Amino acid sequence: MPELSYCLGCPIWSKPEWVGNLFAKNAKPGDYLRQYASVFNTVEGNTTFYALPKPATVQKWRAETPPEFRFCFKFPQTISHHLRLQHAENEARAFLDLMAPLGERLGPFFLQLPSSFGGSEFAALEAFLKMLPQEFHYAVEVRHLDFFKNGEVEQRFNALLTSLHMGRVVFDTRGLHAVKAPPKDAITREAQRKKPKVPVRFLALGDLPFVRFVGDPVIEKNEALLLEWAQHVVEWIAAGKRPYIFMHAPNDVDAPHLARYFHGLVRKLSAEVGDLPAWAGMKQQANVQMGLF
Repeated sequence: MPELSYCLGCPIWSKPEWVGNLFAKNAKPGDYLRQYASVFNTVEGNTTFYALPKPATVQKWRAETPPEFRFCFKFPQTISHHLRLQHAENEARAFLDLMAPLGERLGPFFLQLPSSFGGSEFAALEAFLKMLPQEFHYAVEVRHLDFFKNGEVEQRFNALLTSLHMGRVVFDTRGLHAVKAPPKDAITREAQRKKPKVPVRFLALGDLPFVRFVGDPVIEKNEALLLEWAQHVVEWIAAGKRPYIFMHAPNDVDAPHLARYFHGLVRKLSAEVGDLPAWAGMKQQANVQMGLF
């Protein structure tokens, strides 16, 4: 398990295309989480947005990860998109109670609001956040432009999060949207259609900054943007914060590679952040090559 001074991961931990590189060549689905957690120390839990796991599955996740690992589960869409935070107390409590057995392996839960959720619904947002139990950490992602105008809505939003010791999720899609249109591959075109293009806020309202980065499919083309984030990560660590950084790719096949590339940039700025362990598949390849000699 990596002993990093910040949390680095991907949006998912299970991708068959990772077999042979991040995962060992002979890895089966039951091996994915354990091998993922041997390299990265956090993951977004996007699956809970669509469906909740069984209690036995939650216990299994705990057993397959080291104590330092952190899951950051997304609130179900029933709460954020269907109910739009209104009369959602029972659903929120059921969700949090289900995940609670993970204990110290829980990072911030993150609430992703739809792009149609604007300042006119601020009262619902405030009431919902104030209702959440304080024993957990939270981060909130907004997508409506009302929250990016440096006006009253954004100021109230930041002040609310600060008062509740919650983070503001930064969703940086500049790398993705910098790809010249129309991109050649359908996956990138679809990602550009679905992912919002909102201003980036380089701020840490609490002690757990939360950044989601979606990059250009060509990893090296993201270097300038990633270096910008690497500098912020190093500054946040020096200030006593523990950033959560998640690297996305249009198809997520390249997300681990993007994360490793990013960590290399952070490492150049500060050797104290720690090393990222070798991938299971790469260790196998190295052993084969050594055997040839």
